[in-house]
Amino acid sequence: MSDKELLDRIRNKDKDVFKHLVDNYNSLVLNTCNSFLHNFEDAQDISQEVFIEVYSSIEKFRGESKISTWLYRISVNKSLNHIRKNKRNAIFKSFESMIKTQKQEVENFNDLNENENNSANEKRSRVLYKAIDSLPQNQKIAFTLSKLESMKYKEISEIMNVSISSVESLIFRAKKNLQKKLVNIYKEN
Repeated sequence: MSDKELLDRIRNKDKDVFKHLVDNYNSLVLNTCNSFLHNFEDAQDISQEVFIEVYSSIEKFRGESKISTWLYRISVNKSLNHIRKNKRNAIFKSFESMIKTQKQEVENFNDLNENENNSANEKRSRVLYKAIDSLPQNQKIAFTLSKLESMKYKEISEIMNVSISSVESLIFRAKKNLQKKLVNIYKEN
């Protein structure tokens, strides 16, 4: 079924076709949300909001981009809105959740060296995610989509509604900023 036919049938409130859309794109939306939120439960909630938004605003979609691009755009915006609403707590909760999960995994290992390596990796992950979260918004979006979602610059430019050269520039600046932040953090320690 073509994107146009799929969209037309969803506009006509064909719930089976909408379920088909959700089934096909759920992992894409969930992974995108999780890349920004670093909390799987929040990502699940936001991904549901994304599909509610798709269903309620299907009339607004003109079909000028791929459905996946439209879904990425909504997912990124919903995730960023969630972060803004819960700015202070969302980041720390996600790190706490990540730390608790990793600590439970670490406790299952008997080898002391394994525990030390995992603890060091856990700390590096926290530092890296904190540095990424401190980037300016557009740099954070471009970097996350590129490095964590493995998206091509063209796709990122469509999602962010900017030129490919702007995406390249944002990612370059994000890398430079991350490098400075991480060097400073490790110098302090």
